[in-house]
Amino acid sequence: MASEFQRRKIAGVFGAMDVDGDGFLEEADFAALTARWTAIRGAGDHTGLTAVMMGWWETLLASSDLDRDGKVTLDEVMLVIDRLADMPGAVIGTAEAMFEAVDEDTDGRISAEEYRRLIEAWSGRPTDTDEIFPLLDLDGDGHVSKEEFIRLWTEFWSGDDLDSPGTWVFGRFDAPMIRQG
Repeated sequence: MASEFQRRKIAGVFGAMDVDGDGFLEEADFAALTARWTAIRGAGDHTGLTAVMMGWWETLLASSDLDRDGKVTLDEVMLVIDRLADMPGAVIGTAEAMFEAVDEDTDGRISAEEYRRLIEAWSGRPTDTDEIFPLLDLDGDGHVSKEEFIRLWTEFWSGDDLDSPGTWVFGRFDAPMIRQG
């Protein structure tokens, strides 16, 4: 069972993904996230980014929507979180796909600017990521490599350590208090 800390950090990301704030994740939320991200990037071909984001929605829906109502609740997401230790391939696969989406210039690494645009797409507002990015740059070379990103992504989704750099892969957040029940 996920810890309270895990639930709180996942709730923060869930809240960002729930673009319309109705308490459910739906296809329209992921379409809105995708539109926000492509708008931040500006002109260009966003086919790959759209495929990754909408593919993530399809994967999340298939693995989380227990009552098959086309919506995903936080509790349904948390049931998947509880199973992630047994699904390392799925976590790594999602991390690799997200890395490709974030790495706009396809140079095999995420720059501080690319990371900032990711966080602004998730948060829906301009965000200063200058103090977070160095925590994610594990080797201090000024970029996040694919290997670093996979580690960070895995730490975020599966980890239970506040001091882990992966805790901040989605940026700084003040996770809301979680109601039980």
